[in-house]
Amino acid sequence: MDVPVRGRLDGEPWREHMDFHETAELVRHLATAAAVICLYLTGMRPQEVQSLRSGCCPDPQPAAGTPGRHLIRSHHFKNVTDSNGNHLSAGEIRAVPWVAITPVVNAIRVLERIVPEGELLFGSSHHYTQERVGSLKASTLNVRIKDFTTWINHEAATRNLTDQHIPDDPHGPVNTSRFRRTLAWHIARRPGGLVALAIQYGHMRTVLDARTSTGYGSRSRGGIHTVLDVETALAAADTAARLRDQLAAGEHISGPATQRALTAAAHAPRFEGRIIPPTFVTKARDYLARDGIVLFDNPDALLICAFKHDSALCEPDPGANAPRQYDCRPGCANTVRTDTHARLLRTRADELDHLADHLPPPVGRRLRTNAGRLRAAADSHDSAAQTAEALR
Repeated sequence: MDVPVRGRLDGEPWREHMDFHETAELVRHLATAAAVICLYLTGMRPQEVQSLRSGCCPDPQPAAGTPGRHLIRSHHFKNVTDSNGNHLSAGEIRAVPWVAITPVVNAIRVLERIVPEGELLFGSSHHYTQERVGSLKASTLNVRIKDFTTWINHEAATRNLTDQHIPDDPHGPVNTSRFRRTLAWHIARRPGGLVALAIQYGHMRTVLDARTSTGYGSRSRGGIHTVLDVETALAAADTAARLRDQLAAGEHISGPATQRALTAAAHAPRFEGRIIPPTFVTKARDYLARDGIVLFDNPDALLICAFKHDSALCEPDPGANAPRQYDCRPGCANTVRTDTHARLLRTRADELDHLADHLPPPVGRRLRTNAGRLRAAADSHDSAAQTAEALR
């Protein structure tokens, strides 16, 4: 085919040329990849992704020079009833649209080039299948995900890219129902992140905290809360394991919670790419209940919080097992830093100084003041930090 080959694998063109007879297979895999992205990065249920139509995610219209967000407006089906309480199988347009990040928008744009305007993005009649009515069935998508994995592994083996091989899952094939629960903890711990996740995943059963209006005052023990407990425990264990590796490599540590952090790092398990069974929920809650020796990485404040409820200055809710990481305050007795944190503090200070040079003087002065505070925190670490061996 007389078309340019722009895609690359490991820096090299992935094809010498495009073969006309391979087109149907490649389009099928392309649509499958788009389905995986939509399932993985939106929080949608499989039937919600299957009901997406061309035009569901229009480009935003910026207001007053502020870039808008891409929003997906489509149908949802769970708990949709009529005035008499009867379930509506056709669903209804979701009152709160899903927020679409860039990979999702790109996936939708690809699908919109495959199907006609206004049609289902996964309409059977446009995706090389014997089905001719409605969207691709979940069983069909599951088969295509399996075929897509096989194709990826063949491509990786052909080009000797062994690190790109997808191993068999000991818990069974990857299917559409497994993507929704792959919840990203980095979203949950951002300012307003818990509420954002509750909206995106359709579990908005929450009462806003009166002090900050950004945290949960109460949450159901099921649904989003269960997922957050698991994700929080995994993130905390990963933070402890990473700290253990840094200390073993000779990094220094400082801060009022140093001894508790050393204890947590010494006894933390390591979780590496495993499937979490339902029984892990109880273990996750027990792990988080160890007040004072659970570690939370805070990349915004450039420190680790060895969370102890009674000494936390972020004023966590009664019974909370995690800090308000968006409200981290100087002088808290739960903080520790490593040499890596000190280095990043100075890097951020340099970035603020550079930014201050290009802003009006009042704003520039505030940024330079902040940069000075960051360097002072790094200097404080350097003067007090010790190795783990020296502290034992």
